[in-house]
Amino acid sequence: MAKKNNIGLGLAALAVGAGAVAAVTKGHKAEVKKEERKAAVKAAKQDYRNTELGRYDKNSKGIYYSNGNYEAFARPKKPAGVDEKNAYIVGSGLASLAAACFLVRDGQMPGSHIHILEAMDIAGGACDGIFDPTRGYVMRGGREMENHFECLWDLFRSIPSLETEGVSVLDEYYWLNKRDPNYSLMRATVNRGEDAHTDGKFALSDKAALSIVKLFMTPDEQLYDKKITDVLDPEFFESNFWLYWRTMFAFETWHSALEMKLYVQRFIHHIGGLPDFSALKFTKYNQYESLILPMVHYLKDHGVQFQYNTQVTNVIFEKDGDKKVARRIVWVRDGVEENKELTENDLVFVTNGSCTENASLGDQNTAAKIVTEPVGGCWQLWRNIAAQDPSFGHPDKYCTNVEATNWESATVTTLDDRIPPYLAKICKRDPFSGKVVTGGIITVKDSAWMLSYTFNRQPHFKAQKPNQLVGWIYGLFTDVPGDFIKKPMRDCTGIEICAEWLYHMGVPEDQIMDMATNSANTVPCMMPYITSFFMPRTKGDRPNVVPDGCVNFAFIGQFAETIRDTIFTTEYSVRTGMEAVYTLLDIDRGVPEVWGSCYDIRALLDATSKMMDGKKITDIKLPMKYRMAEKIAMEKISGTMVEEMLKRYHLI
Repeated sequence: MAKKNNIGLGLAALAVGAGAVAAVTKGHKAEVKKEERKAAVKAAKQDYRNTELGRYDKNSKGIYYSNGNYEAFARPKKPAGVDEKNAYIVGSGLASLAAACFLVRDGQMPGSHIHILEAMDIAGGACDGIFDPTRGYVMRGGREMENHFECLWDLFRSIPSLETEGVSVLDEYYWLNKRDPNYSLMRATVNRGEDAHTDGKFALSDKAALSIVKLFMTPDEQLYDKKITDVLDPEFFESNFWLYWRTMFAFETWHSALEMKLYVQRFIHHIGGLPDFSALKFTKYNQYESLILPMVHYLKDHGVQFQYNTQVTNVIFEKDGDKKVARRIVWVRDGVEENKELTENDLVFVTNGSCTENASLGDQNTAAKIVTEPVGGCWQLWRNIAAQDPSFGHPDKYCTNVEATNWESATVTTLDDRIPPYLAKICKRDPFSGKVVTGGIITVKDSAWMLSYTFNRQPHFKAQKPNQLVGWIYGLFTDVPGDFIKKPMRDCTGIEICAEWLYHMGVPEDQIMDMATNSANTVPCMMPYITSFFMPRTKGDRPNVVPDGCVNFAFIGQFAETIRDTIFTTEYSVRTGMEAVYTLLDIDRGVPEVWGSCYDIRALLDATSKMMDGKKITDIKLPMKYRMAEKIAMEKISGTMVEEMLKRYHLI
């Protein structure tokens, strides 16, 4: 009874404190300071306790982060007033579809109240994968996933499979990757298809390794607007670590040091899996058929409205002090401008920016063009919104340097039995087995274009012919001549890109052009903004998921800001969608926190051991004074748990 009374008194005090603050604010608004308000709330809470000491207190955005299966398995109560609310979601990429799914599942909003506004005539955004009758199979990219995409798996446990009745997409994915785990048998080649013998080694010098450790420990604010080359030792860029990293994640030396640091922290538990991709998991088919279509079916089954061929050009805000209300959406549908007036019960979710905006396709005989004018609709929309308030971010930080943000991909479809044996020789697997083929990208280490390619499980498209293979090629450097085709990649037709690839596969030179022309169909895709989210940035360049003061508006996707997670991942898109919905609907359920491996001593020691390629701590060359300190430290930890941990991870 005493505890109950204490809680009651605490809540009563909280109410009294809140009332006092309101009264003072009304009468003397200008005189009330933030510190005084904080003190009043603190005083009101002083008698309230729980066993977790405020662990589940919501932050300033109205959400809190959780971990473990207690909250992961729980269903939230229906939010108050949700039946009177409507949602307008701009774009139909992964973030938008995820937001819609969370509105349905956790927000329990009627599907008919949810409207997805899409400029194209198909959903999916960057997660594409289609058969174009005029070109052939096309996919602009692929998606790598791992165990700890907490929000992604939270979503897909609820999305029914389109192939197997009674199971979820997560079930299907889990069983597949258990039965056929991913790993690479050839990570990199040289000399036209020979093993580059990276041999699972990182080949980091002591200086290079220490510079990574220093980056890992550097506070975010010290990395604002800095490039990777500003913070990592020059020797780092000669290592296998950088070869793995830049080709797996598409980082360049001029990209954001902050994002590099966030990636190292985010995936520290997978450092050991970098050399052979054993850290990764892949879908059965391409990303569109495996991820997007099941979500679209789920949403349509719940009555969600899809409005295609609708280009949103602006969201107009009304501001009253710090309060910001989205009052009108402006869009062009089938060439006609329309306006949708909004109330505070109308929630707006906008995907600001796009890595695939202005993407252009070529074909066998045509090069894909770099299209920068006019700037893509997603970028212009963000510019129009950002012009209304500084808290809406700075899009020009990302979309004004195409030479720094572009690379090119190509989808290759084999048409006969001439190319597959070369692929089989390199990947050391039968590509027609239905199982893992390359196990992730194979990088051509001595390619002028920094060419990489991958073939996932086949068939990669459900409608694919049994004798065909569909794979994906990409080059980081599009502005330099190739090694066989003496032209920049950006100027090459599908045949020419395929020829360059076949050259590095070891096909005899006198057969290359014939095979590129007749044994494959290759569709180039130029993406001028594909790594725009990696550009150096500072605080505020990316807007918060829900900017300060917004009551019915949120940003979602790769250019919205959330803590600790990393962009260019499916998880980031889903996370921003989840945080946006939970904030605007005040859903009382924790958002799964980013996996905390960067705070786990086991993960840190294991990563250290792997990066050192088997060397012991005592093998590191240190100045004499540090070696003396090391000796003393070793004596101090002798017989302790610390020594046990260091031995477990082969560091001593």
